[in-house]
Amino acid sequence: MEQLSILTTRRKRTGAARLTRNSKLFKTIINAIQEKKGEKIVSLDLRKIPEAVADFFIICEAGSSVQVKAIADHMEYQVKKVIDEIPYKSEGQQVGRWALIDYVTVVVHVMQPEARSFYKLEEMWSDAPSEEHH
Repeated sequence: MEQLSILTTRRKRTGAARLTRNSKLFKTIINAIQEKKGEKIVSLDLRKIPEAVADFFIICEAGSSVQVKAIADHMEYQVKKVIDEIPYKSEGQQVGRWALIDYVTVVVHVMQPEARSFYKLEEMWSDAPSEEHH
């Protein structure tokens, strides 16, 4: 449950513009995941859910702990390079079952299939519109 602690922590939005699927941050994250062959990429639009901690969750699968780390590292590198932003928080890359990268408005979950089926984030946030990214 320690890994889920970030999900229950509420941060105040400081009047910054709300994110859209067309934002540079959102697109850069999706592209970086695709470049490292992340699979089953889904975004959950949490903007209309009052208790949500972010505007979007992006969830993807990786086949191994090495790939989890590779996707997370590449995504952080690309976001820094393209829009000069670093994560508010990231965790889990060392263990490799689940990496969480938090950009405040977007929280990215890179998970091995077993972790994804165990935590069932898509079901937990089933009232949020979802979109698959191929």
